[in-house]
Amino acid sequence: MYIGKAAQLSGTTIKSIRHYEDIGLLPAPQRRGNYRVYCEQSVERLMFIKCAQQLGFKLKEMLAILDDHRGQTLPWEVVRNAVTHKKQAVMNQIQALQNQHAGLVEFETRFLGAHELCQLQNL
Repeated sequence: MYIGKAAQLSGTTIKSIRHYEDIGLLPAPQRRGNYRVYCEQSVERLMFIKCAQQLGFKLKEMLAILDDHRGQTLPWEVVRNAVTHKKQAVMNQIQALQNQHAGLVEFETRFLGAHELCQLQNL
């Protein structure tokens, strides 16, 4: 299939596919004349890339996951480990945001209390 069909099936854009090829995330496809010809495995990889991006993976992280992989199927054990690490990183971010929120609530409470005290003193 040509690049337009691969983009349509994978839910990505032609520009993205070309970018993924340029950075080595997607192996260069075979060519038929001047046209790129993609196989089902390429579409599967494109769908994986899109899904991983939606879940917060950066392209550099995906490059590390797929670095030495040139086979027909995705390296699911490596993917599983990357997902485990990403989940832990997200949990750490959630904890940091909860701590930040608690600090803001405390700051707001103290600020409002101090502000009210200042207004009472002006009476």
